[in-house]
Amino acid sequence: MTSTNATLGRLARPRTTPAFRDAALALVAFALTLLLLAQNGGTRSLDPLGVVLASVASFPLLAHRRAPLAVFALTTAASASLNALGYTAGPPFGPTFALFFIAADERTRQRIRQTTAVVVALFAVHVLSAASTEGGFPASPVLFGILVWGSAWVIGDQVRQRRQRVARTEQDTARERRLAVAEERNRIARDLHDSAAHSINVILVQAGAARLLQERDPAAARVALTTIEDVARETIGEIDQMIRGLREDGTPRPNEAIEPPTGLAALDTLAERHRAAGLPVAIQFRGQQRSLAPGLDQAAFRIVQESLTNAARHGNGDARVEVAYDETALELTISNPVAAGPETIEVGHGILGMHERAALLGGSLAASFGNGRFRVHARVPYAGGAQDG
Repeated sequence: MTSTNATLGRLARPRTTPAFRDAALALVAFALTLLLLAQNGGTRSLDPLGVVLASVASFPLLAHRRAPLAVFALTTAASASLNALGYTAGPPFGPTFALFFIAADERTRQRIRQTTAVVVALFAVHVLSAASTEGGFPASPVLFGILVWGSAWVIGDQVRQRRQRVARTEQDTARERRLAVAEERNRIARDLHDSAAHSINVILVQAGAARLLQERDPAAARVALTTIEDVARETIGEIDQMIRGLREDGTPRPNEAIEPPTGLAALDTLAERHRAAGLPVAIQFRGQQRSLAPGLDQAAFRIVQESLTNAARHGNGDARVEVAYDETALELTISNPVAAGPETIEVGHGILGMHERAALLGGSLAASFGNGRFRVHARVPYAGGAQDG
């Protein structure tokens, strides 16, 4: 749904390229300059030379992305020539736009001294050219130039800083996503370690029983061997499925405590814990319950646990948990009312972790908002690891 909305948003926006926007801006600057010169407020009216100088003061803006300082120098020189030749003096549109682009360019910070010297020198040239037709100190051109060019510089610098903040935010978000996924993979690997260790212990116990009973009670020995076969097949399938999804080293750190295995059997305890904390939780089961593979059982519990944690943190009412045993997959639905719909539900670390758990078991998870409730729905296949109860 999120990707569909993003695609529709891109289709709805007009397709304009940077070159098209630069050309449009240059044309606007050229048209405004011609309009100013056509007012005939100076000692010289608009003529072919004025049109040429107006174009030189505007169309170099097309190259501002490659050489912003050179574009500013060229447009300012042309604008100063217009003033010195007696054309109508007014706002230097081309140089002002060029100065904005200098301030917004990331390369300006690396050559700030050179840029400052050029801007100050060209400002003096432009002011003197505008004051060449006036007598006395050019107070008005100086103040007007400081106001216009100073505003262009400040606005451009703010645009540059905002672009940097957005880039840093995107980098931080991407880094947090990677860390969240890595942490969740580590937790999944620990769960897998616990499941495998448990299965091996069961196999060892049943193998010992089979060895002791193979002569006294062959039937009991065969049952033990069947149990060994079932547990081994289930564990191998679970490990194979998880390892296919894991692409990072999830080995637990030394001396790190390993969490005990949990599963849907602990849902009542989890619900009571949340009820004691003030969150009413209702649990409903549908379908014929069956024993689940340890990995699926633990993942289902973690998904419900994280969803209820989110409900306690961000919800404002009860929480409902529905566990459905379908023919081929386990379905979990957790919902709770919230005050307002989150604009981006996909960015939370908890939801990322739930996505990861479901995906590593070959399933899927979707988080959505509707009718005043936040809803998490997960569907995870049994993957041949479940047995009918």
